[in-house]
Parts: sequence; C-alpha cells; structure tokens
Amino acid sequence: MTETHTIDPELLKILVCPVTRTSLAYNAEAQELVSKAAGLAYPIRNGIAVMLIEEARTL
Repeated sequence: MTETHTIDPELLKILVCPVTRTSLAYNAEAQELVSKAAGLAYPIRNGIAVMLIEEARTL
C-alpha cells in the first residue's frame, strides 16, 4: 500500500520546475508534481518532492 501525502499549498506556490522555472501542478493520486511546460512529472517520495531532472518522468 502506498502512503499518500499532501503538499502544503504555500510550498506549492514557491516551487517551480527546474527546467522551465514555471509553476507546478500537484497530482495527489500519482504523488507527483507536474510541469506541463516541460512535459515532466517529479516524484514525491515519503512526502518529499524530488526535484531532480534525472528523476522526473516524461509525460
């Protein structure tokens, strides 16, 4: 069973995609932060956003 975490809305306001510097969308079901501009999804592991380009999944 995968544990679901939430992202603080205030944190989400300041986090940006490391590639495009644009805002991210939170996908709670997939536990990812999505950059539509870059076409990438950054994983959230144990409640921590992994904002490394090499860890991102291509959409």
